[in-house]
Amino acid sequence: MGIWLPRKNSYRPGIHRLGIILMCIFMCLFTGMKVWAEPSADTPSSGTTALLSGSDELRGVWFSYLDWMEMPTDKKQFQERTDQIMEDIRSKGLNAIFCHVHSHSDSYGKKQHTFPQSNLVPTAKKAPDFDPLSYMIDSAHAHGIAFHAWLNPYRVTGYAKEWEDVPADSFLKTWVNNGNILLHDGEYYLNPSRKEVQDMLVRAVKEVVTEYPVDGVQFDDYFYPLISNGQTFDLADYEASGLSKSLSDWRRDNVSALIRSVHEAVHEANPKAVFGVSPVPLLSSLRSDKAYFVDIDLWMNSDKYVDYIMPQIYHGFEAKTGKGVSAPDAYVTCLSDWIKLKDKLKSPVKLCIGLALYKCNTDTWDGNQTPEWLRYSDIISREIKYARDTGAVSGFGIFAYQNFDDEEKQAEVNNMKNMFTGN
Repeated sequence: MGIWLPRKNSYRPGIHRLGIILMCIFMCLFTGMKVWAEPSADTPSSGTTALLSGSDELRGVWFSYLDWMEMPTDKKQFQERTDQIMEDIRSKGLNAIFCHVHSHSDSYGKKQHTFPQSNLVPTAKKAPDFDPLSYMIDSAHAHGIAFHAWLNPYRVTGYAKEWEDVPADSFLKTWVNNGNILLHDGEYYLNPSRKEVQDMLVRAVKEVVTEYPVDGVQFDDYFYPLISNGQTFDLADYEASGLSKSLSDWRRDNVSALIRSVHEAVHEANPKAVFGVSPVPLLSSLRSDKAYFVDIDLWMNSDKYVDYIMPQIYHGFEAKTGKGVSAPDAYVTCLSDWIKLKDKLKSPVKLCIGLALYKCNTDTWDGNQTPEWLRYSDIISREIKYARDTGAVSGFGIFAYQNFDDEEKQAEVNNMKNMFTGN
């Protein structure tokens, strides 16, 4: 994925017996491991957690604001469609959904009050008192699906959300005047350096975990945007900080401070819930002095920032550079880099992998004369097998739900399903 770019189309984007549960808890306590139980259809809230232990794995799918936009506006039809979606997810062998609850400094649930309600909530006009997010979570749990609340931390506008869509009486409108919101290349972002912004984001996360029985919280890759030399962005705040460290390190500290606070807030609100981040795939991009400003080495070397990391390795086995040589983001190379980092740091963070269903059977450029995505119908299933064979990967995320019904991807979807269901 590119810097701050959309990911699909124009966007780019069971019940466990008591004895087994007790045995797993005993083993985890004995070995010092954290208990991460599989969701149970009969335990719709406190019995579900977001990551699995032992031979089980996290198998999730991203449900973005674009999926929200395709949902029915009528309450009953919304409920029926939601139940169909959860049954569909379960039938494909998946056990989690990563669902947008905050995509553009907004909210999708009636119990979320920190940020204004999103204009993308489909039932807002026809059923203003109905809480679609609450129903989504209840339906997920009823189908044995763990629910991760997915948030984009800093984005205010862009990709289906304009400044005019922000309610006139929203505090966001005044924040643009005090520096808490910054305009950069035509889009608005929350200012990562401001303590008030960080506190607001932490409050929004804690609100979701406290008010809803979510099993986890996940941040996407939307951190700092690409900042070219000469662009000021948050330069005034950096100069006012009086710190001697470099601008890049200062920015990394801003992001890490938010991530650590969110991790703490999630665990305080619900000790069984987990917090994960799904960043871009290349470690070199995360360590860049031009964008993201993610101190990935710090995060991976600690249990204070994230419980799991899910890099979006949205590339095939044969990805090449413009010069025709194997690309650093080719699947095996990129995954190996993450495993080496985890091994080097003896990291307590679980490693999961994001996979690009949306690219399958498309002419997405990958450096080959004929894209790999057009030549095979089993790329996702082979990527799952390869990751499993390393013994280092704890789960997968599939981008995105809206591609499950694409006619041209059905061979890939069926091969993926076979890997997840064992059929």
